Amino acid sequence: MKSLLTAMLVVTLSQPVLAAKRPNFLLIVADDLCWRDLGFAGNNDVKTPNLDRMAKESMNLLGMYTPATTCSPSRHALYTGLYCVRAGAYPNHTRAYPGTRSLFTHLKKVGYRVALQGKTHVGPRETFPYELFPRRSLDTPRVTRQFITRKKGQPWFLVFASNDPHSPWTRGPKNLYDPKKLTIPPYLHDNEVTRKRLASYYGEITKLDQQVGHLLRLLKETNQVENTLVMFVSEQGSSFPYGGKWSVYDNGIRVSTLIRWPGKVKAGSKSEALMQYVDVAPTFLEAAGVDASKIDTGCPDVNGKKGFDGRSFLPVLLGKANAHRDYVFSQHTTVGINGYKEPYPMRAVRNSRYKLIRNLAPKNTYYINGIHKGEPLASWKEDAKKDPKLAERVKFLSHRPAEELYDLSNDPFEMNNLANDASLSKVKAELGRQLDAWMKQQGDKGMATEMKAKSRQGRKRRKK
Repeated sequence: MKSLLTAMLVVTLSQPVLAAKRPNFLLIVADDLCWRDLGFAGNNDVKTPNLDRMAKESMNLLGMYTPATTCSPSRHALYTGLYCVRAGAYPNHTRAYPGTRSLFTHLKKVGYRVALQGKTHVGPRETFPYELFPRRSLDTPRVTRQFITRKKGQPWFLVFASNDPHSPWTRGPKNLYDPKKLTIPPYLHDNEVTRKRLASYYGEITKLDQQVGHLLRLLKETNQVENTLVMFVSEQGSSFPYGGKWSVYDNGIRVSTLIRWPGKVKAGSKSEALMQYVDVAPTFLEAAGVDASKIDTGCPDVNGKKGFDGRSFLPVLLGKANAHRDYVFSQHTTVGINGYKEPYPMRAVRNSRYKLIRNLAPKNTYYINGIHKGEPLASWKEDAKKDPKLAERVKFLSHRPAEELYDLSNDPFEMNNLANDASLSKVKAELGRQLDAWMKQQGDKGMATEMKAKSRQGRKRRKK
């Protein structure tokens, strides 16, 4: 059996990696964290000393995007290397089509121990053959230590999936942040309710940062720093109105990303190359010496191709390239979200400067509990009675035009819709062509796909 495994590895792995020691992989996933809300990203209020230190030892990937705006589809894309509609994992609380394979599958096949610690939110189980450590172990470094030291010489892949800073923001250190002293981001309405909730949210970001500190110290204590590629991602935006989650604005789909790999990735470097979560799986595989172009994902696209939607950005990490993608894409499905009232599907495409958004049911009312029910929006609505500008912002949360076009270079918070600007008609048309082609390749039929979302939720298996 041992000789058979060795022969399999020789066939599968590239020769350069066979000559070297294959790296371990530690993937740290936050939960509902806006990329702007970290110290190294320029937020001077939030306290993230461990992540700030990691940023100095890493490459900061400033152009990483998630193709979805809720937890479950984002994680499916991150682990499978496939966009959400193609894999069947596009609403929240979703699952991939039977037969789909993941990074856990591929790395386990070539001899890695694979595990996930914390939040799962993916399925079916056959697609994600990880050893599971429950959420209660997230603050127990002992569990992590046991896994990464269990069998000396065998490479490992661990996803540390934190539950922070997901609302209701009750788990972070108390009274660490004074609501009165915070700087309110320009996309949020400044009132007492917003300030108190922001202080609690920042507290959980600090709790996440403490978890990161534990992990990095474990690698040092077990002498595994040099041969471990550590990747941190912020998942998607926060659940504040305009905080990003449940939208395809950059607050929602742009992802804070750090990669530390001593001796391979230049410490303190940055890249603005556009890339997506679907590119992570092929990148890790190439770093492990596996030819990602020959991987069968188990989930064909509309053309019958079974390879990844993503491709490796290892050349960017190694300083051999400064560009990766021309366009990134994202989608949002409201059907099946807690409290939704009407379908309100969104699709988006972005290049290095402009973003086109299509709201496929603009005559409907966008309503979900996460944004529109309770605080802080209730207090915003009350204040809006005396503030016409705020009233327009509140209204926009439920009613948006069919098309939105933004110049991200001059309008980073996407406040000025240029969809009707004649001087940008060619820009909009080209972005539209790219979005149409992506949807076609994915088998995305827009509203028809939206209306099938509930069939892609839960554990009950259905045929594709």
